[in-house]
Amino acid sequence: MTLSTTDPDAAEPAKTTFADLGVAPSIVTALDAEGITHPFPIQEMAIPIALTGTDMIGQARTGTGKTLAFGIPILQKVVLKTDEGFDQLDPKDKPQALVMSPTRELAQQVGSDLAIAGRDRHARVLTIYGGVGYDDQLDALKKGVDVVVGTPGRLLDLVHRGNLDLSHVRIAVLDEADEMLDLGFLPDVQALLDRTPASRQTMMFSATMPAVIMSLARSRLNQPVNIRAEGRDAQATVPQTTQFIYQAHELDKPEMIGKMLQSEGMRKMMVFTRTKRAAQRLADDLRDRGFEAASLHGDLNQSQREKTMKRFRNDKIQVLVATDVAARGIDVDDVTHVVNYEVPDDPEQYVHRIGRTGRAGHEGVAVTLVDWQDVTRWKVINKALDLPFPEIEATFSTTPQFLEDLHIAPDTKGRLADAKPRDEGEHRGDERRDRGKGHGGKGHHDRGRDRHEGHGKKKDGEHRHDAKDKDKGGDAKRDRPHRKRRRTRNGKPVAAQHKDD
Repeated sequence: MTLSTTDPDAAEPAKTTFADLGVAPSIVTALDAEGITHPFPIQEMAIPIALTGTDMIGQARTGTGKTLAFGIPILQKVVLKTDEGFDQLDPKDKPQALVMSPTRELAQQVGSDLAIAGRDRHARVLTIYGGVGYDDQLDALKKGVDVVVGTPGRLLDLVHRGNLDLSHVRIAVLDEADEMLDLGFLPDVQALLDRTPASRQTMMFSATMPAVIMSLARSRLNQPVNIRAEGRDAQATVPQTTQFIYQAHELDKPEMIGKMLQSEGMRKMMVFTRTKRAAQRLADDLRDRGFEAASLHGDLNQSQREKTMKRFRNDKIQVLVATDVAARGIDVDDVTHVVNYEVPDDPEQYVHRIGRTGRAGHEGVAVTLVDWQDVTRWKVINKALDLPFPEIEATFSTTPQFLEDLHIAPDTKGRLADAKPRDEGEHRGDERRDRGKGHGGKGHHDRGRDRHEGHGKKKDGEHRHDAKDKDKGGDAKRDRPHRKRRRTRNGKPVAAQHKDD
């Protein structure tokens, strides 16, 4: 069974309210407090069906409210302490709902959204992911939780340790289902689902659902309803996102991005690269040019990733350079521009990347910079998504059409006027370390030299003596006593043999 809508304005808020969909008043009140009063099409279609307990496959464009489409039914169907049937639960503190997400950042975001929507119902939502210590997660599980949101690896780890009991889960959700059912996640996902009751309700949501993944999803669900929040012939990208495709030179790309960061209407930008090294290198380059930039990739530990995302959300960072760790489901306000530094690997990746802008009905700009060797790859993506960019022209940071498209002033430079070159910044860092030494502090390398070169600093007399020795042109070396050499054989000293012998 497939439900679809051909509404061309799918991202516009509907007149229907959440109360009209049968959502509990406490959840409606919590959403109203956040300014969320009208459901998006995927929510309007999915929530009533999900509340009946039916298995579901939900598909909608990025940024159109899929999290609440499954989150509201979860919060309404779990039995909480304030509900009548809570006393009959046995046990009372085990998870009743499980949500699996492919990345830590997405798991955190989903957990936060569910906690906000379930605030007035006092739902206990726990987010579990790797890269952090176990203690806080174990303590929360001991106290009792109602909904668990997490990444498959850490979830399965806690299951194997005996700390996470999934035998009472009534609802299981796979967010970004196409990624969750990919070969890399599939074994863990299957192992976790096998730990839940067969009678559970299972829902899967994603912006893209290839045919192979759809077939695999249906094999894990019980007569699922397939919901599409747009027609089959609709574009996978949201219409509020204006797309530009340029064939660019590798060495000119940082200059182009520097100019885009100064374009009219630019507030926040996300740049996606193919590799971790490229993300770090570009972030460093943009900082050199005077922009508030940071990188987000798999080489950063969890604490660093959380701090970076927090700074980006709080407007401390203007541009975030990331690998695809941030391409799935991350929702940050005021991201007006998304740039593909290289052509994505496949159409699905392209859809998820540019879906970081133009969210919730807002307008956005998506720019893809195509290397000469990636022109064929772009043509494949263009054809698969039915985009109107079959031919692309060579473009540089000085090309008038590029400046006009993105509303960049003609005299704009890719570097801010007060930006300092990297070598000066490094020099200032050295000066700070030197000042630390002057106040009695030592750098890491200084302490190492102290350990290897003697017992602390030399006295002034010794320094003067060393200077004199250098002036003598190495005479000091000749004045040093010669070390006596001792020969050994099989560990025993051997008497020296003189030439007379």
